[in-house]
Amino acid sequence: MDDTGSLTLRPLTARSIVLSTLLGHHPPRLPARILVRVGALFGTAEGTVRVALTRMVAAGDLEQRDGEYVLTERLLARQARQDDSRAPRTRRWDGGWEIAVVTSDRRAAAERAALRQAMATLRLAELREGTWLRPANLVRPRPAVAAAQCGWFTGGPEDDPVALAARLWDLDGWAHRARALGEALDRAEGPAARFTVGAAALRHLLADPVLPARLLPEDWPGAGLRRRYDAFEREFRTLLSQHTGG
Repeated sequence: MDDTGSLTLRPLTARSIVLSTLLGHHPPRLPARILVRVGALFGTAEGTVRVALTRMVAAGDLEQRDGEYVLTERLLARQARQDDSRAPRTRRWDGGWEIAVVTSDRRAAAERAALRQAMATLRLAELREGTWLRPANLVRPRPAVAAAQCGWFTGGPEDDPVALAARLWDLDGWAHRARALGEALDRAEGPAARFTVGAAALRHLLADPVLPARLLPEDWPGAGLRRRYDAFEREFRTLLSQHTGG
């Protein structure tokens, strides 16, 4: 959202078309001719798509294998996060919290950055420098970097956990944008407009803390945005199949 409260979206580019298409495809590999046809669906010229493919290979986003373009390992991890954001694996919450405390005395900047990325993937929030936590209601493996740099504990706040959750995450801000994206997806007409809003909705779901219901504000829009995105994704898959003959 911008300063006026209006919804802002990233512009549609050849790179975003290719990347979003492959991230949503299982397995994430397609020949250039199919990606060119996808670009044409959004009015992007063949030459523009092919230039984007060349640049993405050079940047390490894609690899060429057996005549197809394939996501690299880094982006495969992003695909896994996106898939998980659409259907998070949760368990019944007993009131406990995961607590991670950095135990390494000295860490290079790259190690600190890697840990921050790992904690975001785990949907933990930083209470203070070196201390991360969240309700223990998610089922997911811990990346090696998180296990190596931190000691892990189970506990809980003595004060109100609802107030703590509101302190750790901007729940009102997330909910406001989620509602705006859901409404925009309902209103959007035409493949390009719907694709642009859908991609923004999926990125926003990555930032959903996926908290237990009793820690969330009333009418939390997370499940609603997921349903809207799932409907869009089914519609887009059908359109893509019709357009590409795949």
